[in-house]
Amino acid sequence: MAESQTTDTGRESPKPEEGEEKRPQFGGRFLTNPEDVFQHNAWDNIEWDEEQEVTARKKTQEQLNSALSTEKQEEYEELADEYWNKFYQIHQNRFFKDRHWLFTEFPELGPDVKPNEDVKSVVDSPAFPGQGAKRRILEVGCGVGNTVFPILQTNNDPELMVYCCDFSSTAVQLVKEHPDYNPDTCHAFVCDVTDDKAEIPFPDQSLDIIILIFVLSAISPEKMQYVLNRLAQLLKPGGKILFRDYGRYDLAQLRFKKGHCLSENFYVRGDGTRVYFFTQEELRDMLTKAGLTEEQNHIDRRLQVNRGRQLKMYRVWIQCKYRK
Repeated sequence: MAESQTTDTGRESPKPEEGEEKRPQFGGRFLTNPEDVFQHNAWDNIEWDEEQEVTARKKTQEQLNSALSTEKQEEYEELADEYWNKFYQIHQNRFFKDRHWLFTEFPELGPDVKPNEDVKSVVDSPAFPGQGAKRRILEVGCGVGNTVFPILQTNNDPELMVYCCDFSSTAVQLVKEHPDYNPDTCHAFVCDVTDDKAEIPFPDQSLDIIILIFVLSAISPEKMQYVLNRLAQLLKPGGKILFRDYGRYDLAQLRFKKGHCLSENFYVRGDGTRVYFFTQEELRDMLTKAGLTEEQNHIDRRLQVNRGRQLKMYRVWIQCKYRK
């Protein structure tokens, strides 16, 4: 699944030049004087005032008042795979940038991270791809591999297996056609993680890390808890879910016009793909119900600025780490 259909959803920071200080987690550019707002293209960890919150709530209530019918909601659910396949057929691998911020926000994905020991049930299980690997990572909703390939390139470890799956067969095929795809260290497969009959090519308790970046938001809210419960079963004891997705009242939510709201905080885009906007409390509740322990649950507010047009654009993301 795609993280967005506008290129500014994630923070695509360039790699630091030699000798340049590495950008700190969640950024380090803070707006202390409002008069300086148009001096830079973006500011980190912006606090909202009460007026902004009231305006945002009013806007989302107006959207909800014109929500689509139950029949239309069911149609978008039934045809979800077709909409995602069409998306990737149109954009191929041209749409997304590699996520250079990954290893700043999630150092767990870098090299020199000690893997968790395999439990006995995994050691004794029938053969599966990556069974001999010492460390195993799964990305759910991998799209065209813009997280997977930076992980493989950064680690360059023959004892690492990176699994990646997507709802879209077109996206998975594009991953397999990538010049850096090697079945010895990467296994891509089509999977609808909301389907309790979906085949998963490795046993429970076999994964060190599961990555969910702008993916859970594309799933119907009533299926999210099942998905997190199922993914938690795949983690080794001590394994982690690394999560980043849209926060409530993000610019992308407030931009939706009438006729795009499916249900509260859940929308359909013009191309038929869907997106939900979370609160920290919702995620905390679902992930702890899945049996995981919170290590991080952070709301990341970023002010992006169009200096030429004197526009201010408020982005809201939530980043989490939960351990089994």
